Amino acid sequence: MKKLIIALLATTAAVSAVQAQEIAPRFYLGAGVVGTDYKDGMRAGATNTDIDTYKASGKIFGGYEFNRNWGVEIGHTDFRSADIHYNFAGAPGNGQIDGRSSYIAAKFSTPLNERFVGYAKLGAAHNKNELSAVNASLSQRESDNTVYGGLGVQYNINQDVSVIAEYERYGKNRDWGVSPNNFTIGAKYAF
Repeated sequence: MKKLIIALLATTAAVSAVQAQEIAPRFYLGAGVVGTDYKDGMRAGATNTDIDTYKASGKIFGGYEFNRNWGVEIGHTDFRSADIHYNFAGAPGNGQIDGRSSYIAAKFSTPLNERFVGYAKLGAAHNKNELSAVNASLSQRESDNTVYGGLGVQYNINQDVSVIAEYERYGKNRDWGVSPNNFTIGAKYAF
């Protein structure tokens, strides 16, 4: 009986020590490459529009993990600019579409095994899109606050360094500018 009690106490102590290591609050910082798609959305009168539609953009993010399941994350994505070519009243023209977004989100994570962690994020984003055309009447600007969401998987290289792959949605569909659906590959460092 004494051996059983000692074994149970030792097991409980070991499990508590492992759980304490897993749920220690900590900060993290990261960077990623975002795959971005654009829509031209030129106003009426512009024809034969052509846009460089797919770009690789940059993202920086950081967060705080309260425990192994819950955290909060903020981030900023610069979607770079895409060139657009069009005809307006028979004359050719050029322009650029540029976009960026900042977000804050609650993050729920769950370990899938010793190395992999699945996670979901839900929060708010502030998006900006701008179309600058040679013909000023075609230029447009848009800024909005909207819902942000993400689903991803994280691979832990070690206790502090991880790589991530995630799908993110920055609000609703738009007639022009950056697509709200994006994929990110990145890395993060926890401290």
